[in-house]
Amino acid sequence: MAYPVMEAALRRRDFITLLGGAATAWPLTARSQQASGKLPIIGVLGDRAATYSPQGAWGAAFVERLRELGWIENRTIAIEYRYSEGRLERVAEVATEFARLQVDIIVTFGGTVTTLKHANASTPIVFAIATDPIGSGLVASLARPGGNVTGLSIQATDTAGKRLELLRQVVPRLRRLAIIFDAGYRGAVLEAGEVQAVARNLGFEVASHEIRRPEDVAPALEALKGQADALYLVENTLINVNRARIIPFALSARLPTTFSSGDLVKAGGLMSYGPDFPDLFRRTAEIVDKILRGTKPADIPVEQPTKFDFVINLKTAKALGLTVPPTLLAIADEVIE
Repeated sequence: MAYPVMEAALRRRDFITLLGGAATAWPLTARSQQASGKLPIIGVLGDRAATYSPQGAWGAAFVERLRELGWIENRTIAIEYRYSEGRLERVAEVATEFARLQVDIIVTFGGTVTTLKHANASTPIVFAIATDPIGSGLVASLARPGGNVTGLSIQATDTAGKRLELLRQVVPRLRRLAIIFDAGYRGAVLEAGEVQAVARNLGFEVASHEIRRPEDVAPALEALKGQADALYLVENTLINVNRARIIPFALSARLPTTFSSGDLVKAGGLMSYGPDFPDLFRRTAEIVDKILRGTKPADIPVEQPTKFDFVINLKTAKALGLTVPPTLLAIADEVIE
């Protein structure tokens, strides 16, 4: 029979041991910051709140994985959300603001990294999405990024051929392919070049249309009328924030469209093939966790997608008078009806 005093002592000892173990597991940087009254601050710069905020699919995946790793907003970390909405001047404003806030880590996408680095030279930067981080000059190599930048590559140039092969099966009459891309973003230029090469190897005529500003979108779309059988959109911020103009135009012009992200297919595009973006953001949270626990970005290899999604919109296909082969429906990860 245990004595009450002994039981109480054992309970106190177990509780103290538990606290000690938790303190040992807790990151040293976080403990020191919490002791000084300052939570580690993560600055998130996305293109649109609809995807990067905690209410968006990508942002929600990021926050959920952080929570699983022990980082809870307003308790163990603080998160500052900002959005560029496709405006370069806004990226510069946020870069300066993050420097003023002395954020500990910045999470963003490839097109903003150079601007962010100018104002935050030593702050770790993690890109959740980058088309070609080596070709774009974001990192020295995938295995050894160097500097203060690391993240995830979406391998857009590597998947361009697969995207076109799928498009050709859905649009058998495809002979003339139009490409719209942001010529101001190095990653988009590289992907557009790969698409041109693959398309010509497939025997397509190719017409490329460069855009640099929102004002360029409407003229580029007008130039497509009667000149193309399908439209390949090289996704980046400029394309994403102008989706409300691009997708309805393509439907009215009876132009099949292909993207890398299923979000644009859900908005009315025809099809997409690309990485599982929520999964990329979960893995971004894991990289952030490593940095918060003391690992330098230079020592964290750039990761590549392990999951890819093929999404097709049957409603859009029907509106365009297209019949999707049953073989494609069978391999699709998501079919929108």
